[in-house]
Amino acid sequence: MADITWEAPFCGEGANCFRIGTDPAGNAYIAVAGQEDRPLVDSREALRALIRAVKAGKADHLL
Repeated sequence: MADITWEAPFCGEGANCFRIGTDPAGNAYIAVAGQEDRPLVDSREALRALIRAVKAGKADHLL
């Protein structure tokens, strides 16, 4: 596994907690808290785009 630096867990309502991490190669990771050994990985820009879309309410139908 890459050398991932994880942020503190972010928890929404209930127990829906996830973590965001990055590595020195410029990849971004997102994982369910406690399951960091099985993250989704993409570029940092893709993660930024996802976060912007969520903040803009464009992913509310998925939640």
